[in-house]
Amino acid sequence: MVALFAYLMPLKTSPGTVGSSPSPAPSPTGQVVTPHSPSPVDSPPESSTSQPASHTQAVQESPPPPLKVRTVGCDETAAALTAYRRDAGTSPSGQAAAAQQTYSDLMGAALNAQGAVGAKIRRLAAEFQELSFRLTGMTGGDPNQVIADINTDVAEFNRLCASG
Repeated sequence: MVALFAYLMPLKTSPGTVGSSPSPAPSPTGQVVTPHSPSPVDSPPESSTSQPASHTQAVQESPPPPLKVRTVGCDETAAALTAYRRDAGTSPSGQAAAAQQTYSDLMGAALNAQGAVGAKIRRLAAEFQELSFRLTGMTGGDPNQVIADINTDVAEFNRLCASG
C-alpha cells in the first residue's frame, strides 16, 4: 500500500534541479496530460480511516423535475378575484363597482386562456357582470344567488388551476 502511494505521488523537485520532469505535453484534444496523473479509480483514499474507493461508476443525478407552469389565465384571474374581495366593501354601490372592475379584469384574463380554464374564466366574468347589474338594479333578482354561483365556480376554477 505504501509503495502504491509513493508511486502515485508526484515527485517534488526544487526549481533548477537537474533531472526535473519535462513540462506536460498537450494532448490532441487540448487537455494537459501529465506522466503520473492518477485516474479517479487509482487515487488513494483521503485518510486511513476512510472507506476504500469504489470502482463503480457514480450514478448521475437525475435532472430536477420541471417547474410546474400554471395554465394561462390562472394568475390573472386569481389576482382579479383577490382584488374583488379586497375592494368590494359593504355597500351595494361599492360591491357593484368592484364586480364591474372584476368583470373587466376577467375578460382580459380570458383573452389567451384556453380549454376548461378559459371557459371557467369567461363564466366567472359573466357572473360578475350579472352581479353588478343586480346590485345596481339594472336587472331584478337576488344578488346572493349570483354570489353562490360565483363561489361554486371559483372553487372549480381553483381546482382546474391547481391541477394544470
